[in-house]
Amino acid sequence: MTEPAAPEPNLGFDDSRRLTGPSRWFAGPAVTLTPRGAFAHDAAVHAAWAGRVRAVTQALGWPDAAPRIHDHAVEPALLFAAPDDLLFTATEISEWAWERSAAAAGERGFDLAQPTFSSAAEVAAHFAARAAAEAKPALQVLRAAAAARGLPLFEDDEAVSIGAGSGSRSWPRDALPAPDDIAWDALHDLPTALVTGSNGKTTTVRMLAAMAQAAGRVAGFCCTEGVFVGGQAVEHGDWSGPAGARAVLRHAGVHLAVLETARGGLLRRGLAVRRADVAVVTNIQPDHLGEYGIDSAADLAEVKLAVAHALGTPGTLVLNGGDGVLMAAAARMPHAARAAQALFAADADHPALAAARARGATTCGMREGRLWLQPGARPAHDLGASTDMPCTLGDAAPHNVQNAAAAALAAFALGLPAEAIRSTLARFGADPLDNPGRLERWAHRGATVLIDYAHNPDGLAQLLQVARALRPARLGLLLGQAGNRDDAAIAALCRVAAASTPARVAIKELPQMLRGRQPGEVPALIERALRDAGLPEERLFHEDDEAAAALALLAWAQAGDVVVLPVHTAAVRERLRGVLAA
Repeated sequence: MTEPAAPEPNLGFDDSRRLTGPSRWFAGPAVTLTPRGAFAHDAAVHAAWAGRVRAVTQALGWPDAAPRIHDHAVEPALLFAAPDDLLFTATEISEWAWERSAAAAGERGFDLAQPTFSSAAEVAAHFAARAAAEAKPALQVLRAAAAARGLPLFEDDEAVSIGAGSGSRSWPRDALPAPDDIAWDALHDLPTALVTGSNGKTTTVRMLAAMAQAAGRVAGFCCTEGVFVGGQAVEHGDWSGPAGARAVLRHAGVHLAVLETARGGLLRRGLAVRRADVAVVTNIQPDHLGEYGIDSAADLAEVKLAVAHALGTPGTLVLNGGDGVLMAAAARMPHAARAAQALFAADADHPALAAARARGATTCGMREGRLWLQPGARPAHDLGASTDMPCTLGDAAPHNVQNAAAAALAAFALGLPAEAIRSTLARFGADPLDNPGRLERWAHRGATVLIDYAHNPDGLAQLLQVARALRPARLGLLLGQAGNRDDAAIAALCRVAAASTPARVAIKELPQMLRGRQPGEVPALIERALRDAGLPEERLFHEDDEAAAALALLAWAQAGDVVVLPVHTAAVRERLRGVLAA
């Protein structure tokens, strides 16, 4: 007879984890814990937690832990800085400090994750033993040797590598070499760019990689579609987090790295790299709010600007000068404010760009129909007419001009020649597979089909602006959403959809993206929001999966129509390409 499963312990915290790289809160590694219970928002108990953390870490001889408290209404966070090699011990210290602080205030309802102690000396002795068990002296020696030679070291739970790309070497974590056994002359770093933001990340990454290829450099990049080296896929799937960055930086064929750096990875683990030459923030939109203590676009901007921690001297922070939320966050965050900035905007004469040029900074924007890259007071580079850039669809997609400007500034900061930048923009997007899943344009039975990832209100608004600029006889739209968006975010997406007055809307279920919702719950919310926004019921229909919904819209399409397909899953995009190519 099968034994019943043991009940899950009722712990006093959620989500006790490591931040293995720079984050919104710290320039280096740290740990974070989400407290639960009656005292989760109690400032005095938070202060007691911080005091216990300081006492233990000081007793262990660690650098200043600098405890931080983020008292968010739903997901409060207690964080402190900790040594690279002792992050598991640090999570246990944080858990113990919270449990004892809550218990001292009167909390009695939780199971304990950490032992209790009778004295401060016993506490210090216990965690000193835990730190000694976790520490890897061989890794500490290697880290110091790599740092002394100006080389990056990347680690995960299985491997450690020194150097980057073609100048890297990896070893199993449990079989590390002595410094004297390493051929240091064969190891080196390589030019590296980080790209983050709410929308346009993957397009900007691909443009920048194509510019590097045009300049004769073998580019490796990671994004939400996979890991690519020299234009060839190495891995498929969402590799926009730390694992994707390490995969690129450990590939022997890579001479220049472009790393998409998504919100989720920054919040869950922090930055994967400690040094980069360029960091790009494309824009900030209120997406994914309510997760990990992020309630506003300003909060999200601070998360994204963690990429500036990796910039040394010289190093360039490329920002959307027309994004007021982003620019305000960059001004108040010391690590972003002190970075050398290059700005882009739709208008080359935007006040923020004009002021930047007066300070000698490089800018990029449109003037009289042409994209100009202006390196301070030096002569400007004419990158071409926007109407001649395939990615703009004859200026129907103006948001891609901003993506092009961001990529151009990053490429220029990496030392790529202006001609390579110009020639890339003159051809990028002519083939739908230059930028798969992002504004792919196909012909189907006389209709135009647009495939994109547009997954938030701003992204969908940009995509529908493109569709309307193509003057459709009728507009067909595929619409769905992952379950981790709240009801208000789903309603906002639907209002954008309804404003384009589509003649037909296929409401799709995303069974693999329910993320806590019940089957049918999100489609029902979408239908209700569309009807509330004025779309008649007869224009709406439901399908149980994404592929069926998209194929139904293609079957509906006639000559002169535009069918807009925001597709969430790569497998469905591949299937649709097969249909459309045929």
